[in-house]
Amino acid sequence: MKTKKGINTICAHVGAVKDERFKGAVSPLYMATSYAFDDIDEKRYPRYFNTPNQQALAQKIAALEHTESGMIFGSGMAAISHTLMAFLKAGDHIVFQQTLYGGTYNFATTQLEKYGISYSFTQGWQAADFEREIRPNTKLIYVETPSNPLLTITDLEAVGSLAKSKGILTVIDNTFASPVNQNPADFGIDIILHSATKYMGGHSDICAGAVAASEEHIERLWHSSICFGGSLSDQTVWLLERSLKTMGLRVKAQSDNALALAKQLKKHEDITAVYYPGLESHPEHELAKKQMQGFGGMLSFELHASLDALQFMKSLQLIKPSMSLAGVESTVTSPAMTSHALMDPEDRKKQGINDGLIRFSVGIEEEEDLIKDIVQAVEQVKSKSVIL
Repeated sequence: MKTKKGINTICAHVGAVKDERFKGAVSPLYMATSYAFDDIDEKRYPRYFNTPNQQALAQKIAALEHTESGMIFGSGMAAISHTLMAFLKAGDHIVFQQTLYGGTYNFATTQLEKYGISYSFTQGWQAADFEREIRPNTKLIYVETPSNPLLTITDLEAVGSLAKSKGILTVIDNTFASPVNQNPADFGIDIILHSATKYMGGHSDICAGAVAASEEHIERLWHSSICFGGSLSDQTVWLLERSLKTMGLRVKAQSDNALALAKQLKKHEDITAVYYPGLESHPEHELAKKQMQGFGGMLSFELHASLDALQFMKSLQLIKPSMSLAGVESTVTSPAMTSHALMDPEDRKKQGINDGLIRFSVGIEEEEDLIKDIVQAVEQVKSKSVIL
């Protein structure tokens, strides 16, 4: 009888390649791009996503997300695009959540119509918003919760139930939560995507993507993906497996820091808004408590309109202005200039993504050091504003 393993046990042990020869403590790395084809059960090839390291890591991803199977890709966008192309065809329709990662939005608005696939965006992130957009040819519902960058929370159980009642598949970008804080499969979501560049990698040095789903759905994804390429090199696969061993510890520390920082920032007189689901003032706080084990390491905030957001970021001494997120080091960025730069400016504003919005990826540093850095940066910008 299988016993349920805890998150840190899964991170440390599941999906490792056993070193049968030398009994090493870590997975051996198989770098071959060419394998034997005769007298074997499975023909291996990196583009077929079935080298020893690829397969082992996929098992770890599946275990972390409580699914039967998984696949690893060369980037988060590879995971997203491969999934959409595997489950959609000409004449199909997909419903996207309104608040969406900018790269996904760009893919939807510039690529899908080339293949005869129609799409629509919800006006909100409640189940009723999705239901209003469903058409007779709708095949997929795509959600992202917590969303990038405003940390809105979508009711996964409600959306999953709605989709199943209509025979529609559900897909979620679970990057912001990570498997440590949220397991969408437990709420009826069919296909779970990650930019493994983020919390799974966790050290700002790996670019990868991941998909977790049932064996049936991964089989369909595999048959499509071997035609498009997008596999990950085994060296990076090995590095990602190594990084995942500490994901539970890292994300717990980042989540604790983010909650403490959100509470501090909310009290600051020069910060007009803080977006974080762990705050009781967040509109979906109770829902977040229901479907998340922790509230995550991401938050966003807006400075007072009199303060220049770009100058604020340049004034930080410890926290780094940086495009990506989820590393052990704290970083800030402007969504309007990075993750959502490809969106139409008017569409960004409609989603509440203002030019002064700052996305804060909270790291593992001491809470006191982080808040001191923010306070001193605000004071620097204020002093410059007074001089001007």
